[in-house]
Amino acid sequence: MAFEYSDMLETIKNRQWALADIDWDAPGADKVTDEQRPGLKQFMSDVVWIEHVGARAFAAMAPKAPFEALGEIYRYFHAEEQRHANAELALMKRWGMLEVGEVPVPNKNIRLVIEWLDRYAEALPLTVIGAAIPALETALDGALLKFLLDEVQDPLCAEVFNKVNNDESRHLAVGFQVLNDLGASPMRIHAMQTIGALVDPRILAGGLLYVPLLTRMLANLNAMGLSEDKLYNAVMRYENVGDRSEFTRRVPGYHILKAHMSASIKRSQPLHYISQRLGTAIDYFPTAVLGKTPSWTEELTYEPVAR
Repeated sequence: MAFEYSDMLETIKNRQWALADIDWDAPGADKVTDEQRPGLKQFMSDVVWIEHVGARAFAAMAPKAPFEALGEIYRYFHAEEQRHANAELALMKRWGMLEVGEVPVPNKNIRLVIEWLDRYAEALPLTVIGAAIPALETALDGALLKFLLDEVQDPLCAEVFNKVNNDESRHLAVGFQVLNDLGASPMRIHAMQTIGALVDPRILAGGLLYVPLLTRMLANLNAMGLSEDKLYNAVMRYENVGDRSEFTRRVPGYHILKAHMSASIKRSQPLHYISQRLGTAIDYFPTAVLGKTPSWTEELTYEPVAR
């Protein structure tokens, strides 16, 4: 059955929700223990910013969409990722992790990704960014949901992430379909785009930031108690869905990201070692030289606005 983007767009429109729909004062906030709070705060802070990075990526994809329905879908996804970030920020506020008006500071790896996206997102080919977004979402969102449902007993956390997960399932459905559609292009097009990407310093720089970010986040989840089996299943979802598609396997970027995701959870692989060393180097980068974060990062708020 052919994928109908117009039907998906209508579904997306009909499934919108707002922070104001959630009772943030509902019982259960005390279920987050003092032992959990420090590690959970740091992890949730990273997730908030990764959602915001995803929003920026969708904003860059919208003008590249080959037809209007897909462009409109990307614009909705942009807003949804911002909403996810704000909902996660509201959970942090509910759990007593933030002072009034406080917004967590992105870690150095994410801060560099923000700067890179702000400069180069519009220059990225749709095949590159279209392969990266499903990879990040299958790994992090899948693992994150399992971790939070296992470790956090606040029932409102499950309610919020049920809404987030429903949105993400549509992001993935569209993402994998677009990747499959792109894969149907002639192989000479893929070869030209791959060669162009491999010699483009902007894309290579992005890869040097993306690789350690995923490795770092998955390692953090493992350190906080999520089993390696559950991490493996979350990461392998990208490969399992992609390999079942008719044309996705023709996209070189898909294979590059698939190999990286496998290496992210297999410590014996050389790429995992390289990724960890890149992360260590990034930890020493003086992000103060970057100045103020771009204006699009100022959309973060835990206030339950009705949009």
